Amino acid sequence: MSKFFDKVLSKNELFLAFIILGLILIIGAINPNFFTLATLYDMLRSSVVMGIFGVGVLMVLVSGGIDISFTAIAAFAMYVTTRYLKGIGFEGSILSAFIISGGLGALLGFINAVLISSFRLPTLIVTLGTSNMFRGFLLAFVGTKIISVLPPGMVRFSRMELFPVKTMIGGTNGLSVSVFVLALVIPITWFILNRTMLGRGIYALGGDRVAAERAGLNIAFIQFFVYCYVGFLAGVAGVVHASLIRTASPFDLVGTELSVIAAVVLGGARITGGHGTVLGSILGVFLVVIMNNSLIMMGVPSYWQTAVVGIIIILGTGLTAWRSRRTHRVSLLDTQES
Repeated sequence: MSKFFDKVLSKNELFLAFIILGLILIIGAINPNFFTLATLYDMLRSSVVMGIFGVGVLMVLVSGGIDISFTAIAAFAMYVTTRYLKGIGFEGSILSAFIISGGLGALLGFINAVLISSFRLPTLIVTLGTSNMFRGFLLAFVGTKIISVLPPGMVRFSRMELFPVKTMIGGTNGLSVSVFVLALVIPITWFILNRTMLGRGIYALGGDRVAAERAGLNIAFIQFFVYCYVGFLAGVAGVVHASLIRTASPFDLVGTELSVIAAVVLGGARITGGHGTVLGSILGVFLVVIMNNSLIMMGVPSYWQTAVVGIIIILGTGLTAWRSRRTHRVSLLDTQES
């Protein structure tokens, strides 16, 4: 039994999976309606935008940096794209919106990369400044009017569902195709981080920048790729968000960045860099989404939801840090004994 717990504690993803399983069983015991396909569809749908954000944030954290401008980039790229497509009367597929918004996001991420790589400024300060700059420019020069009638391609995307089931109130609910956007982003990011020299460079940069430079890695190229990639994902997530709620608002998304970062850290990524997995980050996102949805189902007021989620995130992050120190201590003892 002791070896079983040691194994669970040594594998962050396994540890997090057990927490999620325990939470699901507790919530299901309180509210049996939780164990329905309709609820699963809702949670998967709620995880898409945060999941795409989380994958991007993971890459930044692994590289040893931090980015808090990705929500401002998402809002900027999403709103400009929607307004442009509405302005020209575009009626094509949502793929064009993804390309335009992702390109705008990558361009804004490029600004972050220039400031961070060329001037060697702290990533937190740079992204804090650009976050306010992007948001201020959007509201001052692009517009503040909420677009409630989206281009037809985005509306069609929001209505596309698979495997419909009947809900408790007599309606139907299906699996949103937006889930497949996240399902596409996950393996691509995993492949970059785990099967390419670029990915090894990202981990090396986060682990020890000086050693990475001495090893001959192109630090500037790595940082440019990381921040442009995060910007691209933010632009894509912005379009998904607007499509799902069928509204493009310049006031959306900003303010959720700390929840995303907390979910990724909960998944095992270290703020200090050099460590983190895509699977752990996605599990961290699922845990936060499950907590949010379950509190709503149990009728907990919104202000208590914020407090409860904050407390659980602190406890979860503390447990992850404790588990990491415990694993390190056990490893040292094993080394001394051998």
